[in-house]
Amino acid sequence: MDSKRVINVPFNREQLRELKAGDYVYLTGTLYSARDAAHKRLFDSIIMAENGIMGENATTREGLSGKELFDKGILPLDITDNIFYYLGPTPAKEGQVIGSAGPTTSSRMDKYTPLLLSKGLVGMIGKGKRSKEVIESIVNNKAVYFAAVGGAGALLSKCIKKSEVIAYDDLGTEAIRRLKVEDFPVIVVIDSEGNNLYETAVEDYNNQAK
Repeated sequence: MDSKRVINVPFNREQLRELKAGDYVYLTGTLYSARDAAHKRLFDSIIMAENGIMGENATTREGLSGKELFDKGILPLDITDNIFYYLGPTPAKEGQVIGSAGPTTSSRMDKYTPLLLSKGLVGMIGKGKRSKEVIESIVNNKAVYFAAVGGAGALLSKCIKKSEVIAYDDLGTEAIRRLKVEDFPVIVVIDSEGNNLYETAVEDYNNQAK
């Protein structure tokens, strides 16, 4: 039996490239929660800032890096080498760090994700399939998409040792939180080369059924 594989986050880029679709790993370190409303606000902030700098009709744009966006106060955190967990937790009960902490459907974030990946985000945790555009951006930016176990929110919350709202407090449960996690279980669904567990699992099943 393989030994338990623990990955420290934020990511070491070389370690990220070693992850392959189907790998089961445990994350220890810092994650950030961000769902639909937070993604839209981050996305809009970047677009407005870069339009102001380069003009709305700019035909080519590298734009600002994630660190530059943070340093200029455009984004509330430096997303470089970090992971977003698509999470909107339930309110914490007395004695709890956080309420139920299961993942939400990742496709809700698809229209915002390529831009955020281009600014340095390297990891996402959610559930369900991603769009073609997101998969292409994962490959282009050498990122990775993980799945957490849907329906296991209470179990996952026990892996979260600290939760602190750092931005967009007005969004309530959808505010951005800095999460300190320990042995947080995830599965690599799409790796940095674009290998997709949702596709390979179906192929393997069909081959075994022949």
